[in-house]
Amino acid sequence: MLVFSNPNCTLICKTQVFHPFRSWKQSPNPKLTNSNRLNPKCFRLVCAVGELGQMQEVEDAGPKFRWVEINLNEINDAQRNHIARLPKKLTNRCRALMKQLICFTPERSSISVLLSAWVKSMKPVRADWLVVLKELENMNHPLRFQVAEFALLEESFEPNIRDYTKIIHGYSRQSRLQDAENTLQAMKNRGFECDQVTLTALIHMYSKAGNFNLAKDTFEEMKLLGLPLDDRAYGSMVMAYIRAGMLKEGETLLREMESQQVYAKSEVYKAMLRAYSMSGDSLRAQRTFDAIQIAGIIPDVKICTVLINAYVTAGQSQEACVAFENMRRAGILPSDKCIGLMLDVYEKDNKLKEVLDVLMDLEKDGIMIGKEASEKLARWFKDLGVVEEVERVLRDYGSMDASQNGDRC
Repeated sequence: MLVFSNPNCTLICKTQVFHPFRSWKQSPNPKLTNSNRLNPKCFRLVCAVGELGQMQEVEDAGPKFRWVEINLNEINDAQRNHIARLPKKLTNRCRALMKQLICFTPERSSISVLLSAWVKSMKPVRADWLVVLKELENMNHPLRFQVAEFALLEESFEPNIRDYTKIIHGYSRQSRLQDAENTLQAMKNRGFECDQVTLTALIHMYSKAGNFNLAKDTFEEMKLLGLPLDDRAYGSMVMAYIRAGMLKEGETLLREMESQQVYAKSEVYKAMLRAYSMSGDSLRAQRTFDAIQIAGIIPDVKICTVLINAYVTAGQSQEACVAFENMRRAGILPSDKCIGLMLDVYEKDNKLKEVLDVLMDLEKDGIMIGKEASEKLARWFKDLGVVEEVERVLRDYGSMDASQNGDRC
């Protein structure tokens, strides 16, 4: 008979250890069957009660579990705070396990034995497992994956393919590729076949890890199976091409997406634009910039700056100036980095008067240049030896602007 006393209480985790052992004592209960006497396995629950080494021992012919209440003086402040923040709506069985997991110390106990004891004592259902896993996820608890993997083997959890996919995706976010693949193999061993969601998670994982071949093989597998390809699957594969330096192939895939009216997320377009910009391929950078707008993404100052950088890197000063003016006409205020790029353009073409006009226009719009642009401007003027002349011109501009404001008043 299973006995569970005080379900709201939990172990003092820094010394909690479950020890399975055998007891060969004859039971005083004459009604026990031969089966019970031949299988007298029980658990001894060791917990701190004051000094280490003191324990409470529960022995019987049948398995029996007792949860000893945590001594708040023997846990740290962080553990007490986590326990205090547990949701009030948690059931007693979930709260009891959460307290033990919060205070769990691997040096003193085994997570599998702890969870086994909870299952045998509490008889959880799938909803209980999901509540515990959700709380561990919210806490970003280091044991959340171990608990999830244990749950996959429990009948009470009633695991399905989506449970495996969630774990694979979780490992992917932590770049734990081998653990994710182990979970995938365990899923297949249970007879589950990969579906669209699982394969998409794998493409994203392999793409993020920079494993282009596995990402491409998985992507092709989805096509062969006739599974629908959504923006996440396409986007992850495009990112795999970008990371592999295969920009043209990635752009071709973007075109394929658009032909099916499937559009990647802004991060994918930005990555493609940035890659072309860094290589100075202004033609494809502009084409990607146009595709961004077709996808319904409104360009911001970062996107515009990357496009301008493509023209500057390509040495196309006129096109960079046009892009800068188009940005300003669209009401997008240039950043300090963007202004710095334009200073590079004007310095290369030795257009001192033009740069002063632009700076004054920016000042009228309430835009003051920052550190990066200021350093570039000072270095340029110093090289020209016209620091005093520029200061005089700026003073003249300032007095003209003040007089015009006075006339308007």
